[in-house]
Amino acid sequence: MFEVLVFVYEHYWRGDACPELPQLERRLSAHGFEPTEIHEALVWLDGLNLAAQSTCLADADAQPLPDAPDAGSAQSTGSMRIYSVAEQDHLGAQCLGFISFLESSGVLPPAMREIVVDRAMAAPGDPVALDDLKIIVLMVYWSFGQEPDALVLDELCDDSDNRLAH
Repeated sequence: MFEVLVFVYEHYWRGDACPELPQLERRLSAHGFEPTEIHEALVWLDGLNLAAQSTCLADADAQPLPDAPDAGSAQSTGSMRIYSVAEQDHLGAQCLGFISFLESSGVLPPAMREIVVDRAMAAPGDPVALDDLKIIVLMVYWSFGQEPDALVLDELCDDSDNRLAH
C-alpha cells in the first residue's frame, strides 16, 4: 500500500490535483501495481480525503468566542494529547516519539496531528513502522495542498540508517 501512496505523492503534486478514485485506480493498475495494494491505498486515500475535508469545513464553520484566549484555535496551548492504549499499541514508541517531535517543533498543528493519528490507525502494521508514518505525514500535508518546509521534508525523506552521528 505504501508504494502506491508514494507513487501518488510523487505524481500528483497536491491532493486536489489527483484524479477521482476510479480514474486513479485505472492509472495505478496501468503502472503495474497489484489490485489488492491499489484497493488498500484507495480506501486509505478516501479516508484521508474525508478527514481533510471535514477539518477544512470545521475550520470554516468555527465561530470563536470573542473573549477566548486562543480565539480561532481548536486546542489551547496548555492542553495535552493523551493516546489511548490501542493507539499506543498500534503506533508504537518510535512513531509516538516522532509525532511528538514534529508537534514540539511547531510543524504539526493539532488538527493535522489528529489526521496523522487517524490515518496511522487505519494503516497496516503492528506497530506501524516509522518509515510508513513518515509517508503518512507527507500524505497529510499533501491532502491540504501544503509542502513541509525544507528541514521537515529532509527529516521525512532522509534515510536515518545511513546518518552519521557526530
